[in-house]
Amino acid sequence: MELVDLRHESGASARVYLHGAHVTSWRTADGRERLFLSSASRFEDGVAIRGGIPVIFPQFADRGPLGKHGFARLSRWRFLGGEGTAAARFELQDSPATRALWPAAFALELSVEVGPRDLKLRLDVTARSDLRFTAALHTYLAVTEIERVEVSGLEGAVFESRVEGVVGGRQQEPELTVSGELDRVYLGVRRPVVVHELDSGDRMVVRSEGFHDVVLWNPGREKARALSDLGPDEYRRMLCVEAAVVEAPVDLPAGSRWSGRQSLTAD
Repeated sequence: MELVDLRHESGASARVYLHGAHVTSWRTADGRERLFLSSASRFEDGVAIRGGIPVIFPQFADRGPLGKHGFARLSRWRFLGGEGTAAARFELQDSPATRALWPAAFALELSVEVGPRDLKLRLDVTARSDLRFTAALHTYLAVTEIERVEVSGLEGAVFESRVEGVVGGRQQEPELTVSGELDRVYLGVRRPVVVHELDSGDRMVVRSEGFHDVVLWNPGREKARALSDLGPDEYRRMLCVEAAVVEAPVDLPAGSRWSGRQSLTAD
């Protein structure tokens, strides 16, 4: 599969496949890999890559008539170039294949920029016909041990969880720990989300704009066993912190544009 390698003068780097405009690697200037990528991921046409940062569009999960998470992560994008070696842009436009699934005219552009300790992504959606969609940057962060992680920045936020059978729950604790399957959609999050690894003290700060919701996901032991593209016990080495627009779909009139941003900073 064709890919684009980005490199910052500090030594930081990122890798993006044209399949899905999928970021599969991000290394900070110290050489540390910050994204999780499954050892069993299948790099094949028509199959999603497990890990990295999949682009979810025009449907989040199974919340609609399309296949899970829509078609953007399964489509071949076009490389538009970039400024220098540390930034690049990718484009996906509607085609007969996409219109057969979703009868809408659109253009997507994903911008990726790598810095010494940060990764910035921007998703632009241009409506060429009236659009209604949900979307996400389904970011898989690499962690050393999922049960030794605390997530902060969500205190007081309302969430829903199919796993827990909760709608309209509220995060009471200042820090969230993960001890089993986790699948929560936090609504209207306004603060940065911080992932703190307790043993090393490392922190990852996740900020977003335009994406009003935040999704936290880890399959847990039992569900992970059913995922053929996830290696044994690899669920322990990942935590998804996703910039998303889920609860209130975006209604975009023809001729207008929507933008969503996510930045990851190793602190």
